Amino acid sequence: VDCRLNLVYLFLMEQQTQDCVTLTPEAVAEVQRMIAAEVKPEGKALRVYVEQGGCSGMQYGLVFDEKRDNDREMDCAGVPVVVDAISADFLRGSVVNFSDDLNDSGFKITNPNAKVSCGCGKSFEV
Repeated sequence: VDCRLNLVYLFLMEQQTQDCVTLTPEAVAEVQRMIAAEVKPEGKALRVYVEQGGCSGMQYGLVFDEKRDNDREMDCAGVPVVVDAISADFLRGSVVNFSDDLNDSGFKITNPNAKVSCGCGKSFEV
């Protein structure tokens, strides 16, 4: 029993420390470009979050924000990223990409936890 409890504990700790989201090189470049254009970028990070809404029930959000208590902090190729504790459960393992294609531009999140995703890439259902 002790061994199984240790394995469960190690699994839970790995889940807690695993980066919730990663950014593709394209997303990193675009975020860095946007940060450079900010008037006061000091102390700000890219906040990736989830809220109710969108055509599939939940929607993603991206905003430059300051770190708050209980946020998870990550560094994605020099880009500071923060995720609140509730969003972290929904976002674990997600990848943020950026495309500037004529017909399909903007940030898109690929979420392995989503059962259904909207075609726009901005909303999902778990």
